[in-house]
Amino acid sequence: MLDIPANVWQRVVKSSLWRSIFRHGYPDSRKNQSLAVFTNVFLHLHPVKVRRHALAIPYTWCMGGLSFFLFLALTLTGVLLMFYYRPTENFAYQDIKDLETVVVFGQILRNMHRWAAHGMVITVFLHMIRVFYTGSYKPPREFNWVIGTLLWVITLILSFTGYLLPWDQLALWAVTVGTNMVGATPMIGGEILYLLRGSLEVSGNTLLRFYVLHVVGLPLIAGFVMAIHFWRIRKDGGISGPL
Repeated sequence: MLDIPANVWQRVVKSSLWRSIFRHGYPDSRKNQSLAVFTNVFLHLHPVKVRRHALAIPYTWCMGGLSFFLFLALTLTGVLLMFYYRPTENFAYQDIKDLETVVVFGQILRNMHRWAAHGMVITVFLHMIRVFYTGSYKPPREFNWVIGTLLWVITLILSFTGYLLPWDQLALWAVTVGTNMVGATPMIGGEILYLLRGSLEVSGNTLLRFYVLHVVGLPLIAGFVMAIHFWRIRKDGGISGPL
């Protein structure tokens, strides 16, 4: 193991970066044991205390909670849509049309998923504006701000990958333009473009890759990152406002 000098280790532990990630020390004392329990979302479901301003709806507008609610709605409606959708060039567009005309309540189900996706993009964006406006991103909460920014990027990518699934002209050209923009990345753009499309042009391989990303890869990543986000909120003393 590395032999780190005590003075260097003390500087690392007392740094703002360390304090933004670890809110208390190892549970080697009664105080740290209590903090480990009280700030753990699994061991102590309800927060020990709630700041008064956090209860004011005009302060938070519940944008974080609304974003999570829309994510749950998207997960539920997405699972139901998977029963009626096949991610192939021959069936994708026809399955979408069947949802609108043949499947009972299919159009309602699809529109719920579609508008919940639009709503989640809006609420996550407004949530970030609220956090920035109220200074909730300032130390020692900067680590959670980075996690939130990552969630914003994942939300945009989820929206983008879902855009191709109807397999209509609007989706094809939108994804063609979007992937071409990624392909303009210096040095590695061509490799990334081929990795996304699975071929030189937007094709059935692209549809399958976007489908797997949309229904498996990105939701799992988003769920994991959201768990970290919620855990950090508990560690940092509750929702809203700097310490």
